[in-house]
Amino acid sequence: MTWYQYDIEAIVQRYAQGYFLMAEDTGDSLGWYSSQQRTLIPLDDRFRYPRSLQRVLNQNRFSVAIDRAFSEVVDGCADRDTTWISGELKVIYHELHRAGYAHSFETWQGDELAGGILGIIVGGAFIGESMFYRIPDGSKVAMVKLVERLRDRQFVLFDAQMMNPHLARFGAYIVSNREYRKLLQRAAEIHPSLL
Repeated sequence: MTWYQYDIEAIVQRYAQGYFLMAEDTGDSLGWYSSQQRTLIPLDDRFRYPRSLQRVLNQNRFSVAIDRAFSEVVDGCADRDTTWISGELKVIYHELHRAGYAHSFETWQGDELAGGILGIIVGGAFIGESMFYRIPDGSKVAMVKLVERLRDRQFVLFDAQMMNPHLARFGAYIVSNREYRKLLQRAAEIHPSLL
């Protein structure tokens, strides 16, 4: 893969202002987007998950890792019938990763990648870009374990961008763009480490 030169600090600054990158359905055009509402995953006692998932967690079938298979997670997140992760955006994610901003939070079953969450860290905010699974419950366990890690490391914000029924089951809630930007400003004042 050829590495192109992007202004990584400028890209991170745009994320810190509340924007996110997406490719159009055709994958030809990459642009910056914002939304009137943002979906957050709670890092407090509002976070919840189905009882059936607690049984899976109790079985310890999955282990977790960070950045063990970053490229595979990016590819897994992009592998859909319709994706906003174009080839160019993959390159940007890799450059953000090399600069220490983009990370993959993974679940493993033995030596097999079970699922993962791709995200960008801006201060104390984890901006979730996408998630995927190869083994049932792989991404759900990743969600629970990532929330535990973010709490432990004193992150203040877990942005999931857009609401869907899957995220709602974890207690996801919607905030206005104005409130989101206030939270981002607060998150920018601290610099915890995911690793």
